[in-house]
Amino acid sequence: MKIISSRCIAIIMLLFLGALLGCQGLSTGQASTQQSSMGQITVTPGSVNFGKVQVGNNQTEPVAMTNSGGSSVTVTQANATGTGFSVSGLNLPLILTAGQSQPFTVTFTPTSAGNSNGNLAIISNASNSTLNLALSGNGLAAGALSPSPSSLSFGNVQVGNNQQLSETLTNSGGVNVTISQATVSGTGFSMSGLTPPVVLTPAQHYTFTVTFTPPSSGNDNGSVSIVSDASNSNLAIPLAGTGTPAPLGQLAVSPTTMDFGNVVVGTNAQQAGTLSASGESVTVSSGTVTGSAFVLTGLSFPVVIPAGQHVQFTVTFTPPATGVSPGSISFASNASNSPTVESLTGTGTNPPQHSVNLSWTASNSQNIIGYNIYRGAQAGGPYSKINSVLNASTLYSDATVVDGSTYYYVTTAINSNNEESTYSNQTQAVIPPP
Repeated sequence: MKIISSRCIAIIMLLFLGALLGCQGLSTGQASTQQSSMGQITVTPGSVNFGKVQVGNNQTEPVAMTNSGGSSVTVTQANATGTGFSVSGLNLPLILTAGQSQPFTVTFTPTSAGNSNGNLAIISNASNSTLNLALSGNGLAAGALSPSPSSLSFGNVQVGNNQQLSETLTNSGGVNVTISQATVSGTGFSMSGLTPPVVLTPAQHYTFTVTFTPPSSGNDNGSVSIVSDASNSNLAIPLAGTGTPAPLGQLAVSPTTMDFGNVVVGTNAQQAGTLSASGESVTVSSGTVTGSAFVLTGLSFPVVIPAGQHVQFTVTFTPPATGVSPGSISFASNASNSPTVESLTGTGTNPPQHSVNLSWTASNSQNIIGYNIYRGAQAGGPYSKINSVLNASTLYSDATVVDGSTYYYVTTAINSNNEESTYSNQTQAVIPPP
């Protein structure tokens, strides 16, 4: 048995430890080199914020994935999480050589209003085997038009009248809405106050007017159609109304028969008549006269007579010849008893023969043999003698007077010496008109 000294043992142990340490140092250096040559995934940009996107729409953003390491990398998965996020443009598995880049697209399609956060996890055999790309976006509620009220019912409206109702549109979404067209349909319906294009911001109101004017009795239906870029792009607002008969007034004429009696041919006579309305207001549109001897005046058509009120008119009768002249006036109106008729009658007569009968007191003078009669057109003269021969009595009839005139008379006395006295007191005679 060979004996080794303790000093040698110590030297051997040191060498062994040195050898161990050397081996360990060599192993550490090899691992570091291998790690530095492995592939590594990077993405650009480092996060994606889509901003505001309307619900139902989508927004895409480009992303580039790069192998920034020294060896090829195999990407096996690209998983997008979070509501509304998706990825496209990657055909997996995908091998990226050192320095190679691959573009792809990330899409945000919000399904509801509000903020959304997500993540895109890229799985590979790179040194960073799981790379997370933060995703975010804000979903905006789509524009929507809300009508208030949802329908318009006008109820009963009298024919000839109208009823107006207001309608309000509200943008209940999160983005602007543009109204491009607004039309109304249905008998008797019309619309005012809404002239497209009209832009409504979120929560903004817009009020317009719909009018129902029934042309006849019965039920009428229609709608207001609103075309816009809202989610409910074709909005219909139902319309309904009922036309009811207008209560008709009554028209009365007084007198029902207008009798002018006897009127001298060549002259005329006038009488007043009255039209009265009851029940409802009456509109008189015309008054047609028959009979050439009659003329209607005092009315300018159309004439509106409120219920309980009346208007007056005048009828003139001018007989063209002797005898009875019949006629009538037919008043057309919207009254239930239209036409309302008034009968007319009158009789033409020859002009009367007027005369002035004069009498006076005999003169007290001696030897009076007769009298002269004088006539003037003015009080106090001048006078003209109207008797052709000396009048022996104190009576005289003047048949040469003219209707409608006024005369002034005086007399003188004549004696046997043919001497004439002064004028007597004056007397007046008024001749009636024809």
